[in-house]
Parts: sequence; structure tokens; C-alpha cells
Amino acid sequence: MRRDPGGGEAGRAVSAAVGAPPSERGAAVGRGIGIGLMYGLWKPRVLGAWRVPASGPVILAVNHAHNIDGPMVIGTAPRPSHFLVKKEAFIGPLAPCMRFLGQIEVDRSVADRAAITGALGVLADGGVLGIFPEGSRGEGDFASLRAGLAYFAVRSGAPIVPVAVLGSTERPGRLIRGLPALRSRVDVVYGDAFAAGDSAGRRTRKALDEATVRIQERLTAHLEHARRLTGRTGPTGP
Repeated sequence: MRRDPGGGEAGRAVSAAVGAPPSERGAAVGRGIGIGLMYGLWKPRVLGAWRVPASGPVILAVNHAHNIDGPMVIGTAPRPSHFLVKKEAFIGPLAPCMRFLGQIEVDRSVADRAAITGALGVLADGGVLGIFPEGSRGEGDFASLRAGLAYFAVRSGAPIVPVAVLGSTERPGRLIRGLPALRSRVDVVYGDAFAAGDSAGRRTRKALDEATVRIQERLTAHLEHARRLTGRTGPTGP
């Protein structure tokens, strides 16, 4: 049974245009797995999760310094989420598993229409879409944003919730150096939801460029707030 998109005629039009979105049931299963793994292996400290709207479409804009940042948000967010994930991660037996769990494969080298369709479908169906707006793993400081986040936010009208994951690169594990030390603390800080578009609802290239600037300002301010709140001075910790 499809959920109410919550966007009136506009939401129904988008939903009809993009077709069936990725599996919400799969995303719920993925959230359960994420809760078990993230809380079992590490010690997440989650702040402000109540700021994620309880219903309706929403975009989680997450900084990206480590490969566990996405699973950490999947396991700590109060609602099941569908992340846009680079196609390189869909390898071997992991690929069908990720698709079943409602994650969206995206080819970053082209305008991936299938990924765009899936992402807009999630939002038109009133779901939660997770995006790394920097495009790839880096310093995790929102210093370089791609236009994709602004496109999805302006096109769908969904609010953006900034999410800062801090501490995931602070202490590498002894057994698996590519992962944080077992039972180390990782902070996940959710910010206030905000609208990216302007009051006129424009969808022009200029409107998207202006939205990208507004988004970057809000995400950067949230990251600075999260660092002060958690006592961490940078994306990797003190």
C-alpha cells in the first residue's frame, strides 16, 4: 500500500511520473539491521533526531568522511531511509542485498535517470531520502557541494535536515584499520529542517544555483554547531 505523498496535486504528479519507488519495506529491514550493527559495534550518541519530521518527504543531507557514515545514519534515524549510493559499492552478492534494502544505485559519471527516478519516487511517496551532498567521501566538511541536493529539494519541495556524523575517522580499529575502533563513540547530530527553494517556487538553473548557496550555508552552520555541541573541533575529532 502506497503512502500519501503529502504534496497534494504536485506530489501525485511527481509520483505518477516517476513510477514505483524503491521498497519501503526493504528500507525498514535495513534500518533494523543498521540499528543492530551500529549499536552493537560502536557507541552512537544521537542528538536531535526528533528534528526529523515524523511523516512526509524529507531529505537527510549528511557529511561524508567515512564509509560507515551512511549506515550510521540508517541505524540512528527515526525513520527508514533510502540513500543514493555510488554504483561502485554495488558489487558481488552485496548488490542485490543493497537493492532489497531500498538503497539507490547511482552512476556519478552521468546524469543517471534511473537514480533520479528512484530518488524522486521516494520523496513523492512521502519517504526519507539520504544524500551525501559532497558527492564522494572527503573531509566531511560540506566545503564542496554538488547541485544534486538542490535539484531534489527544489523539484520535490521536500525539506532538508542537515546531519553531521563526527568521530567516525577519529580512532581506527586494531583488527580492521578501515573501520573505527570497536565500541568507540560516534556522534550523529540532526539539525533543524529547512526549505531550499525560494517563495516563488522557481525551478530555473539560477534558482538551483541560489538554492545550492543557501544549502551550503545552512549545512556549514550546522556542522559548526555540531562540533561545538559535541566538543569535537573537526570531522575527525579533537
